[in-house]
Amino acid sequence: MSGPQCCENPPALSSSCGGSGAVVELGGLKAYATGPSDAKLAILLISDFFGYEAPNLRKLADKVAAAGYYIVVPDFFYGDPYAPDNTNRPLQVWKQLHGTDKGFEDAKPVIAALKNKGISAIGAAGFCWGAKVVVELAKSDYIQAGVILHPALVTVDDIKEVKAPLAVLGAETDRISPPELLKQFDEVLSVRPEIPGYVKIFPGVVHGWAVRYNVEDEKAVKCAEEAHQNMLDWFIEHVK
Repeated sequence: MSGPQCCENPPALSSSCGGSGAVVELGGLKAYATGPSDAKLAILLISDFFGYEAPNLRKLADKVAAAGYYIVVPDFFYGDPYAPDNTNRPLQVWKQLHGTDKGFEDAKPVIAALKNKGISAIGAAGFCWGAKVVVELAKSDYIQAGVILHPALVTVDDIKEVKAPLAVLGAETDRISPPELLKQFDEVLSVRPEIPGYVKIFPGVVHGWAVRYNVEDEKAVKCAEEAHQNMLDWFIEHVK
């Protein structure tokens, strides 16, 4: 076990990082935006430590946009995603510079900018680091629904305070949010019938499987696509 599981399988970043959208300025942040610009419904995708340029994340943004949503993937790290090969700056140091509390504060003007564009309902999905930001947004009226995938830093107390419908998609092999913790999330959600929510634990996958999968690995792609579909179904049901 060489390092934290949230840092395994870093994405390969190319200079273009692809996608059919464009990088725009929104609420003071750069963001990858894709989908119909006149849409009334928007989805925020909040990245893991590796940032908003990860190719699989952009591919996912385009895929969700095809369902008619305006998708925004903000650069919450200001061009400074975690770089595993930077040995001068281990994860703990990087995390002090890029806390989820700051991510939550930075998300507010992005949401305000979307509302100024005429967006009437917003969903948010977060991966690893981004899951904590989504949960913070879900504790108030910032979003209409949330999805968290292989979450990091999310506690049982967080789940108790969530006010928006929340889907939790977790991995069977996850040292950061193991199934035991996710089952506690499920218990909290199940005694709060006023808040729609569910927990699904994907067998045979590890932390990061939803965005940091190997595109050559058929089984990995299939598991990731199942999670993407669950996420999209949740937004279709609750962001309208």
